[in-house]
Amino acid sequence: MLPHPTIGAWYRLDGGESFEVVAYDPDDGTVEIQFFDGTVEEMDIEDWDAQREERRLEEVEPPEDWSGSVDVDTDMERDSRSADDYEESRGQWAGPLEGLDIFE
Repeated sequence: MLPHPTIGAWYRLDGGESFEVVAYDPDDGTVEIQFFDGTVEEMDIEDWDAQREERRLEEVEPPEDWSGSVDVDTDMERDSRSADDYEESRGQWAGPLEGLDIFE
C-alpha cells in the first residue's frame, strides 16, 4: 500500500493521467496535485486515502519530457558569445552591491 502523498512524487489514478504531488498539508487535510499540462487541482486527504486503500492509486515514474507544464521555446538559440567575451564582461562587475550608493 502506498504511503501518504510525497511532494515531488508522481502518481496515476485508475490508469488515467499521471500527476505530481506539489503540496501536502496534513493540518488542512489537502493534497495539491499538478498534471503534466500544468493543471493544478486540490484533493482531500480522505479521498487520497480511499483511492489508496482501494488500490486505484499507483506511484509511477516521472515523465521523461519534463517540459509539459513549463513554457519552453524549443527554437531558442544558444548565446553566440565566446568564452573570452563572457570572461571579459564578467570582469566588469565589481560586486553585487556595486551602484547602491546612487540611492543616497
